[in-house]
Amino acid sequence: MTTAQRVGQLFMGGVSAAHPDQAQLRTLRDNHVGSVMLTGRSTAGTTATRKLVDGFRGQADQVAGRRVGLLVATDQEGGRVQVLNGPGFSTMPSGLTQGGWPTATLRSRAAGWAKQLKAAGVDLNLAPVADVVPAALGTRNIPIGSFQREYGHTPDTVTSHTGAFAAGFAQSGVMTTFKHFPGLGQVIGNTDTTANVVDSVTTANSSNLAPFRAGIRAGAPFVMISSATYTKIDPKHLAAFSPTVVDHLLRGQLGFKGVVISDDLGNAVAVRSFSPGQRAVNFIAAGGDMVLTVRPSTVPAMTQAVQARMRQDASFRAKVDAAVRRILDAKRNAGLLDCR
Repeated sequence: MTTAQRVGQLFMGGVSAAHPDQAQLRTLRDNHVGSVMLTGRSTAGTTATRKLVDGFRGQADQVAGRRVGLLVATDQEGGRVQVLNGPGFSTMPSGLTQGGWPTATLRSRAAGWAKQLKAAGVDLNLAPVADVVPAALGTRNIPIGSFQREYGHTPDTVTSHTGAFAAGFAQSGVMTTFKHFPGLGQVIGNTDTTANVVDSVTTANSSNLAPFRAGIRAGAPFVMISSATYTKIDPKHLAAFSPTVVDHLLRGQLGFKGVVISDDLGNAVAVRSFSPGQRAVNFIAAGGDMVLTVRPSTVPAMTQAVQARMRQDASFRAKVDAAVRRILDAKRNAGLLDCR
């Protein structure tokens, strides 16, 4: 792979599931972007979505005459967060409703939802939500509680039900993402729409990390990092830009070996004070692997900044190589790549 192709593997760009923008797709293709996220809301159903996805796949990069498969993801949590709808897709209830079911029921329903995503050509669900929202905070927790995205209000319920959801998806061959590490359950503001979102409660040993810990032990392929600041873990950096959170806590203490993906670094108000290039470089430098941006227009500046830093810094170059390897491993495990 060329340097530009390797760097392109570090990115996931958002594409509207209902009305894909050809100029945005061209930007992703020109920058060798290796993953896409279907965004917005679509009622087109599984067959039409599959046709769309197959069209994207046909444009993926080739190396030595063989295609490096495109990873296709979406947000299919349930309730207010379900991108893909229409014929062939079930209407999924909220996380809070799913959290009230027996785990066996949730696992079997999740396996069915995953089959629907697979039929639509989707490889990765950016779910389950592993955040624990205390009952006392409830809907005042704007990113999770106000949308009933949480599985429950205790680490035990969230652990058992995120585990059941992920197991059902694994059974049907669709990867999952535990999010938003180290948890958005204790905050008030939403990082998508608010700057300076702070969690002053969570520590490196909090019981609220239990769902992530269990998910990692069970083989979670992806973990998403939040863009809040955790004053009791690293007061100086947003979690997505914190080596303490990513390298030391997630990789070191929790032993996560899979792909670390960012929350949105394209449009989120939490990262607006950083240039797009800084966002990508800071995330990779902190130990992250895959930069998610729902705004493809930020990708050229991001890829250029990563390449510029690689030319100057051998340790950063090594981090890029390790990240690319983890991403290609995930693609191989998903059947998107064959290494002969």
